[in-house]
Amino acid sequence: MTVNIEESWKKHLQPEFEKTYFKNLVAFAKQEYQAYTCYPKGQDIFKAFDLCPLDTTKVVIIGQDPYHGPNQAHGLCFSVPEGVAFPPSLVNIFKEIEQDLGKTFPSSGNLERWAKQGVLLLNATLTVRAQQAGSHQNKGWETFTDEVIKTISTEKENIIFLLWGGFAKKKIQLIDTQKHHVLTSGHPSPLSANRGYWFGNKHFSKANEFLKKINLKPIDW
Repeated sequence: MTVNIEESWKKHLQPEFEKTYFKNLVAFAKQEYQAYTCYPKGQDIFKAFDLCPLDTTKVVIIGQDPYHGPNQAHGLCFSVPEGVAFPPSLVNIFKEIEQDLGKTFPSSGNLERWAKQGVLLLNATLTVRAQQAGSHQNKGWETFTDEVIKTISTEKENIIFLLWGGFAKKKIQLIDTQKHHVLTSGHPSPLSANRGYWFGNKHFSKANEFLKKINLKPIDW
C-alpha cells in the first residue's frame, strides 16, 4: 500500500502499511471521512511526520487524540493552526514555558515551528470524528503509532521523550530507557495542571540542557 508520508519514515514504516490492520484502518478512515466530518484534513493526517523526518527527530511529545472542534486539528499534537484560539492544554503548555524559560506567550498556537526543529508532535490516534473525542480510538492507529515509537527507540539514540499524563506514560514500555532520555509529568489539561501535576515540571529547559550536553542545538520553544 502506498502511503504519502515523508521518505525517512516510509523507509522504516513501509512493512506496517502492508499489514492487514493498517489496510483495515485505511478503509475505516476513508468511510468515516466520506460519511462524517472528521479531523484533521486528509492531507494533514501525517503532517507531524512530514515536518519532522526521522533523521532530524530530537524530541518526541506524545498526545492522545486530535482536537475534535472545527479548525483545530492539523496533524500535530497540542497544536492549532494560525488564528485559532488556544485550547486549555496549549495555554498551560505556554504558561509553563513562560515560567520555565521566561518566554512571553506566542501570538500563534501553531507548533509547526517546533516540528521543523526536530520535535515530533505525535498523537497516538491520528484522526477523529467531529465533536466526538476518542471516536477513532482502537481502530488501528495506536498499533501504528506504537510502531513509530518503537522505530524511534530502535533506530535513534539520545531522543528526549516527553510523556505527559497517564496515557503517554504507558508508552515508556516501548522505549529503551538505556539509550534515550524520558521526562514524565502530569498532563497539561486544566484538570491535571490545577491539581499541581503539570506546572513546574521544567521539561522545556531540561530538554534543552540535555540537547546542549550532547552537542545538539536546543529547541526554541
